[in-house]
Amino acid sequence: MPKIVSLLSSATEIVCALGLQDQLIGRSHECDFPESVKRLPQLSKPKIDIHAKSSEIDRAVKALAHDALSIYEIDAPKLRLLAPDFILTQDQCEVCAVSLKDVERAVCEMAGLPVSVISLKPNSLTDVFSDILQIAEALDIRQNGEKLVRHLEQRMSDIAGKAHQISSRPRAALLEWIDPLMVSGNWVPELVEAAGAENLFGEAGKHSPWLEWESLKAADPDVIVIVPCGFDLRRTKTELSPLFEKPGWADLKAVRENRVYLADGNQYFNRPGPRLVESLEILAEIFHPEFFNFGHQENGWQQLDLSKPALLK
Repeated sequence: MPKIVSLLSSATEIVCALGLQDQLIGRSHECDFPESVKRLPQLSKPKIDIHAKSSEIDRAVKALAHDALSIYEIDAPKLRLLAPDFILTQDQCEVCAVSLKDVERAVCEMAGLPVSVISLKPNSLTDVFSDILQIAEALDIRQNGEKLVRHLEQRMSDIAGKAHQISSRPRAALLEWIDPLMVSGNWVPELVEAAGAENLFGEAGKHSPWLEWESLKAADPDVIVIVPCGFDLRRTKTELSPLFEKPGWADLKAVRENRVYLADGNQYFNRPGPRLVESLEILAEIFHPEFFNFGHQENGWQQLDLSKPALLK
């Protein structure tokens, strides 16, 4: 039975969805779903203060990137002791999670121990499904992977089919970072369209771009969904002040019509794994609440309370 270390939260979820959780022997600091994986040894940690304000995190990340330094640290001695057969990592974003470069440096310290490194690079929904198949094939359970992909694709197709029959298509902006502003790219624009809305910013299959406030104000979206990478709902609420302080915030259509929402960017939208289906369900509930109800409100997303004058400055 192969021993697996996953240094990517979405890969951990894929392994579990494939029925191989009992083969996981180590995880990253971000791997927390399903809950039972938290018992596994933690093999990574960030070099920055993840509890700092959004703007401070951004500055710290850019400073490390400028010096060509990694944002994460892998416990190489512990990794060597575990002696995995497979290590799962990613080569999509060096900011979001432990990267292939980090793993390659750690593996150099495992000289003499045979290990296969599986690196994922999901930029679109198609890539996510391909990654599932790649993991399944490497672990010799290709049929399980194909079955899982068919199941996920069917669930998404059912939602998109229903959403596309709805005549109204709100113009939506999804914010992946607050200070400075960044909008969602990669697979998220595909989810927005599938949920029955027009995606205003970010391009499917491409990295999430930075956005000037004036561009958001000029677009004046019908709906704003705030999904910061790595933040849950509670954390997101503490980071909203820079938005409220923007000139013209209160004049935005989404604000005036009370259509600003928070969604859990950590557990859902920014994890390219099986729960992107739940991310699609969340967007469908937000965009078309009269047609969709999957039960994610409050835990997966919340409507921002804009009734308090202090929030409308």
